[in-house]
Order: sequence, then C-alpha cells, then structure tokens
Amino acid sequence: MKDQHITEVLDNAALATLSPSELDEIRAHARDCEPCSNAFAAAQLSTLVIKERTQAVVEPSPFFQTRVMAALREQQAVESEPAMWRLWKSARGLVSSMALTTAALAVLSFMVSAPAPAASDQTVSALSAESVILGQDADDLTYEQVMNAIYEDDEDK
Repeated sequence: MKDQHITEVLDNAALATLSPSELDEIRAHARDCEPCSNAFAAAQLSTLVIKERTQAVVEPSPFFQTRVMAALREQQAVESEPAMWRLWKSARGLVSSMALTTAALAVLSFMVSAPAPAASDQTVSALSAESVILGQDADDLTYEQVMNAIYEDDEDK
C-alpha cells in the first residue's frame, strides 16, 4: 500500500468495513501524502454525516396524519362514483350544446323552406342527344328511333 494511493481503497470499501490493520496503514500513508490525507478526511467526514443523519428522527407535523387521511377519503369518494356519472359531469356542456344546435337546425329547416315550384316548371321532357342535335322534339320520335337509340350500343359489341 506504500506505493499506491489509498483513494482506490476508500472508493471500494466503506471506512466501517475496514479492519484495524488496514486503517493503520491508511493513516500512515495519509501522513506522507497530502491528496490521500484529504481523501481520508473526506471519507471520515462523510461517514460521520451519514451516521448522524441515520440517527436523526424526523417527526411529522401535527396535522400530517389528518391531511393524509382527508386526501385518502376524498380519493375514495371520487373512485366510488360511477364512471358514467363522472363522464357525464365532464361532457354535459358539450352534449347539451350539440342537442340545442341540432334542435335549432331542425326548427330552421322546417320554418325556412323553399316555395313549391309551379306545375309547369315540373314538366321535363326526355331528350336524347340525337334529338337535340337533329332538332327533333321528344314527342316526334317514333318507336323504331327510340329502340335503335337504346340498343345501338349492344349491336356494336
């Protein structure tokens, strides 16, 4: 141990786990080597701090148990509520506004309707492309012309 520094020994083992002979060797080396002396002092100090901290008893505040129990009861009360009720409480504004909008649109669609078109506007004549091109009315077409127009595509195949 005389040739090597004790910092490696201190890093690998706690001071409390070292044997008395190892501690004597560490003290002897620390007298001659300043970096090892600083490391040994830091190890002793950290051991003392840890020992004091583990012996310290921390008392909770007087109302700690009351606050914890109140929070626990509140959490249990929330969890005992049915899931659908919690869902409704969070979404009732949205559902209500959607229902109101739907009702308003339904009322408006019945109240504001377009006037019925006159009977003369409803008559639509069936015109084929040929009749429009040839300038014929749909009433002037013969039975044979209609059948030829319908089945003309089938004969080409």
